[in-house]
Amino acid sequence: MSEKSATPRMKTDNIHRQWSRFKYPNSLINYCILFSILLFFTFSVHYLNIPLERILGMFGRLGDVLANRYYPPDIDYIIDKGYLAAVIETVQMAYLGALFGLLFAIILGWFAAHNVSPSKTFIYPVARLIAMGCRSVHEMIWAILFVTILGFGLLPGVLALTMFSIGFAGKLFAEEIESIDMGEVEAIRAMGGTHLQVFIFGVIPQVRVAFTGIAIYTWDVAFRAATVVGFVGAGGMGWYLKRNIMQIETERTAAILLSIIVLVVISEFISAWARTKVSNAK
Repeated sequence: MSEKSATPRMKTDNIHRQWSRFKYPNSLINYCILFSILLFFTFSVHYLNIPLERILGMFGRLGDVLANRYYPPDIDYIIDKGYLAAVIETVQMAYLGALFGLLFAIILGWFAAHNVSPSKTFIYPVARLIAMGCRSVHEMIWAILFVTILGFGLLPGVLALTMFSIGFAGKLFAEEIESIDMGEVEAIRAMGGTHLQVFIFGVIPQVRVAFTGIAIYTWDVAFRAATVVGFVGAGGMGWYLKRNIMQIETERTAAILLSIIVLVVISEFISAWARTKVSNAK
């Protein structure tokens, strides 16, 4: 390269070099936010009277408790037919709760997406309110509510997981729909398509893969929740967990917790495999 051709390039590089390390006022705002976070943390620790020095010795005491009370876990208890039946009930409860919740969440996501909602004045805010309401209430609270109304059993657990899945997946579905390319939607609208035709032929093809991934993730989260909703009387493994905790059967409790961890890990591997297949299908 000649000297004449190199000189303009070097000048251009020098022109585009800018130092922005202490850019004002963004740097001042960032430092104020950081200082506010540290100040609020200090105030919270002082106000709640949290003894931070005890955290250092917590792990030693935790090891003593696990070794002396929860070890060895009573493996024979979790291979009993009664407990294995509860495991199957938990899987079925999670499956039904996620399935019903996803079916409602698809419709809710359509109504709650601002760009394709049939009515931005009435349906959109109501759908957003429903999604926010279902998501803001914890699944354990839903389970307590339905157990109070319907009594003990698997039905309250299924309904609690359904409400949880509606709020969880509905929000994700709506956000995914709001990010689609509106070109196809406008083309169908210009041809006189109805709101349903727009959703089926203009929206679903664009979000099909994303919806599948969200559905798999919803099932994964619902299964984790299903393992503990029985603690409040909604059936499944959680009922065994509560009974043994109340009876101070620590070795049986350890076995139940171990089985929950194993099932959640298996579910995570299956969900990760399914999500990989869906991603490769793009």
